[in-house]
Amino acid sequence: MTAERSARLLGGLLLAAGVAHFAAPRPFDAIVPRSLPGTPRTWTRASGVAELAVGAAVLHPRSRRAGALAAAGLFTAVFPANVKMAYDWRHRPAPLRAAAVARLPLQVPLIAWALRVSRG
Repeated sequence: MTAERSARLLGGLLLAAGVAHFAAPRPFDAIVPRSLPGTPRTWTRASGVAELAVGAAVLHPRSRRAGALAAAGLFTAVFPANVKMAYDWRHRPAPLRAAAVARLPLQVPLIAWALRVSRG
């Protein structure tokens, strides 16, 4: 895959995730760690805005490096929400529980992908 295509895919993934935070916020609200101040919806909106901004930065060649580094940081920052989801879903049916647990190691390739994009 070319570096340009990889950057476009990463940017598109981030933009889609950002839009999802506004189009269907309830699932995101549910995984906001309770230890964070403020309301879950505020964090859902803030992370949606962050994903939109970072996705746009990744798509633009002039800001791609900074955007991809920000994406790596963002993927790292949302890890506690994925941990909370895995914990909260521990009593759900096996396929849902497996999906929640699978999100945890998925952060590693996402971070690696963003770092590769940052190097062009």
